[in-house]
Amino acid sequence: MARRGKTAADLDAWVCFEDECGRTLRPPAARTWAPRGATPVVRVPGRRAGRVSVAAMVCYRPGERSRLIYRVHVYRRHAGETASFTWCDYRDLLVMAHLQLGAPIVLVWDNLNRHTCAPMRRFIAENADWLRVVQLPSYAPDLNPVEGVWSLLNRDGLANLAVVGLDQLVRLVKRGLKKIQYRPHLIDGCLAGTDLAFNLL
Repeated sequence: MARRGKTAADLDAWVCFEDECGRTLRPPAARTWAPRGATPVVRVPGRRAGRVSVAAMVCYRPGERSRLIYRVHVYRRHAGETASFTWCDYRDLLVMAHLQLGAPIVLVWDNLNRHTCAPMRRFIAENADWLRVVQLPSYAPDLNPVEGVWSLLNRDGLANLAVVGLDQLVRLVKRGLKKIQYRPHLIDGCLAGTDLAFNLL
């Protein structure tokens, strides 16, 4: 971690990883069972029905139960809607996490343009008393435990699932994330899958 792993320990902070993903009515494909020679076909509505975006943070601190904090954004392709999260949405996610965790945060995230834009940099600088940021390398999904959350979400029922509309997709995404929230050992497993180790004590 930053400063050779000492920042979080010095601040008595949570180490939080953030990432985002999008889901459309086209389900992620996964292996499944079928009679020999009969390839399964999943029929879904048209592609232009909109999308569901999720920004999630997994949070770790020695002696504390691991946490999953997330926000969901629904884009229905209506006039005036934003297609995905804005920098203000990420700011609100960080503020919400700080209030829930009740302690400083060492945030680890990627170089998405909304993470590095000028307003976000100003927000981070203005809140340096409780927020420190560490940037991941340009492409390093294997270092981000939130990737494990997306994998769990797919395996919990989204893979190969044909939904009838965005509202059903939103319900399924929220239900899947809620299940993970109440199972801290799954969140711990996502961290173990990265082979990262924190020397915070």
